Amino acid sequence: MPAVILCESSQLYNILNQRVRVSRVAECNYLCLIDARTEEQYNSGHIITARHAKWDNSGNVVLPLNMEVEGIRYIIVYDVNSSSLSGSGTAHKCAETLAKVSLYPVHLLSGGYKRFSALYPFFRTQKILYTIKELESLSSYPVEILPGLLYMGDYKQATTPFMMKDLKVSAFVNVSDQSSIIFEKGHRSILDVRVADTMQANLYSSFDRICMFVGSRLKAGTTVMIFSSLGISRCSAVTMAVLVGHLKYSLKDAWAHVLQCKNSMRPNRAFVQQLSDWELQSLGQRMTDISEPNY
Repeated sequence: MPAVILCESSQLYNILNQRVRVSRVAECNYLCLIDARTEEQYNSGHIITARHAKWDNSGNVVLPLNMEVEGIRYIIVYDVNSSSLSGSGTAHKCAETLAKVSLYPVHLLSGGYKRFSALYPFFRTQKILYTIKELESLSSYPVEILPGLLYMGDYKQATTPFMMKDLKVSAFVNVSDQSSIIFEKGHRSILDVRVADTMQANLYSSFDRICMFVGSRLKAGTTVMIFSSLGISRCSAVTMAVLVGHLKYSLKDAWAHVLQCKNSMRPNRAFVQQLSDWELQSLGQRMTDISEPNY
């Protein structure tokens, strides 16, 4: 039987921001977010798309109607501030009940609504019902690679003022084909790396200066966003290069981390080879076999 496991706030943030043409939260088997607080608390504000937990007269959880709960990839339950699996509150009871019928582990949001809403206040809402069109049209923010410090996304997100304000981004690495002239106003720092997303493109020669740029700003507590045109190939390669070069991840670990943050990431094959060369330069050995089919 699938277990109940903890889910960090940054993980839920990234789950909410997955997108394949339209927001993935519009998919019926993708996410079921359950608010186990009181009805009054739920009505005063909850995490976007969350449903309020329902209980019968015997105190048992009533499963969400019109949903095939057992096949939903992410079932996430939260209360006010639970941070342990050992509790016995409404969120724990709800999660344990859902775990009995789910094919996947059920997540309990660590820190609950209190922590998540403090970190991401722009995902609080009082809206209860959504049409499919509304769900498809939800704005997807850049994914969070290092909580509160490093984000990865596309050109449209990087040039959306309210997103950058919400995330407090003030430094950018632009690996898109588009100009960064739009960023020149205000107190922002920008590194332009104009490389095409082709098999002939050379990102490797820029990895060192990118890592120096990003590393210096992360050490200063500045929030950085790495972006490319579509947020899939070049920016994911550069983000992995930063994890390898600045934080000394192996390429395998960097790949797994970025993929967990954004499941549509996919650097082209030439960039994968360049990342392998960068791993050798940064760590002194090739620790990752990129011939494996997953790379």
